[in-house]
Amino acid sequence: MKEIKKKVTEFIEANRTEAILLSLVLFVAAFLRFYRLPEYMTFLGDEGRDALVWLRMIRKGKFVLIGPVTSIGNMYLGPLYYYFALPWFLLFGLSPVGPSAMVAFLGVVTVGFVWWVGREWFDKQAGLIAAFLYALAPVVIIYSRSSWNPNIMPFFALLTIYGIYQFWVKKKYWWIPIVGIALSFALQSHYLGLLLIPTVSIFWLLAFKNVFKKKSRLKSLIRYTIYCILIFSILTIAPMVWFDLRHNFINFQAFKTFFTVRQTTVNLKVYKAIPNLWDLVSQVSTRLIAGKNETYGSWLALLMILGLAGFSTERYYKKLNWQKIWQDNRELILILVWLTIGLFGLGNYKQHIYDHYFGFFFPAPFLLVGWVLSQVWEKRVYGKVIVILALCFLVFLSFQKCPLKNKPNNQLGRTQKIARFIIDEAKEKPFNLGLIAERNYPAAYAYFMERWRTPPTDIEPLRAEETITEQLFVICEKLPCQPTTAPAAEIANFGWSKIEQKWELEGVEVYRLIHSR
Repeated sequence: MKEIKKKVTEFIEANRTEAILLSLVLFVAAFLRFYRLPEYMTFLGDEGRDALVWLRMIRKGKFVLIGPVTSIGNMYLGPLYYYFALPWFLLFGLSPVGPSAMVAFLGVVTVGFVWWVGREWFDKQAGLIAAFLYALAPVVIIYSRSSWNPNIMPFFALLTIYGIYQFWVKKKYWWIPIVGIALSFALQSHYLGLLLIPTVSIFWLLAFKNVFKKKSRLKSLIRYTIYCILIFSILTIAPMVWFDLRHNFINFQAFKTFFTVRQTTVNLKVYKAIPNLWDLVSQVSTRLIAGKNETYGSWLALLMILGLAGFSTERYYKKLNWQKIWQDNRELILILVWLTIGLFGLGNYKQHIYDHYFGFFFPAPFLLVGWVLSQVWEKRVYGKVIVILALCFLVFLSFQKCPLKNKPNNQLGRTQKIARFIIDEAKEKPFNLGLIAERNYPAAYAYFMERWRTPPTDIEPLRAEETITEQLFVICEKLPCQPTTAPAAEIANFGWSKIEQKWELEGVEVYRLIHSR
């Protein structure tokens, strides 16, 4: 610790202005991610499901071998996210605010990491610009303020890429197992993490080629690669295989269906993505850099491409020396390969591309913009003026869509209040629970009820007599509402029913249904 403190002190003394600017960037990043977090955070069915998993881990010792189910097919992620967030859930007194705070904290750390990578690979201007824009990006902020498994991916994706640089360029092969750990976390936060594997493989092969004739380094590379494979297998493959062995290979079958019956999901002919690439580049620029302004997003994408091409080759305009260009721009090449493989992967996906799908390369466009603007900065006085104006413009675009400009959704508080109300109205008698909503399910309410040791009884068709109670509480988030005839499984399984009571609170309707005799 003393050595670390000494190095930090020396850095601050040698780079006082940069340290002050970085501190301001991190402060802004922390404010935008932590401000009124319990009121702004998302807390719906998925978050309630995760909270129930953590609660049962602590109270009942039900440790899981599998993570959340994906939105495609019946595929499950690995369990790492649950174990990673569990200490925060416990630290915050079994509150779902804890894992959201963990995501926010990791979001701030990622801002600092972007600065570090930009500074080490390029220069201090590139690092600060990239971190500053990353801290302010509305989409990045949104996915840094709620507990959700894809939200941790940007940090671990960047750690994966940074680890590649360490073993490929700096010959630090002990980073290979770290890449295995980072890749495990990225893959278990979202299956788009699979698109990081080709990038890791390409640069591992390049590292292998560089040391093929150097026996000592080759042995080191192979040894650490074996460690990496073992770690990845233990963290990622082993739990899922164990789960499948106990559940009739449900995950394997889902994977098989996804990649073999893929008319509506993916196209495995990579070249089919080429016509979609410009549209995807524009989407990335629009959603991440330009505050979702489509007009400016497309222009920024074009300017970034021209800037990358121009500045990376300007020293060689008299004679293009491709070997020298490769040698001098390895960091740029690494980022571009990372981003290009990701775009090809998304280009072969046939369904709608949501913002969080870009999470496995969130930092990439910011690092590229940081590098381009740092090159402009070096162009005498007019370059600095251009960069300042460009940053002011990008900040303006970001603040137009800043999520904190909207009123807090207060989903956590509203869910808590409704759950408490139902418990009070149940009068200490068993009850079933149903929900009528557009895109939600009862787990968020069930979490609070179970936390307060009054859980609803889940209806099991094979044990109907034991699990159907005398009362069913139906929460209607979607209005108008006809609770007795709604097609929800909980209501249908309850049987013929009639409304005994109705209440209105927190913008929803709550009904107590009893059996029709």
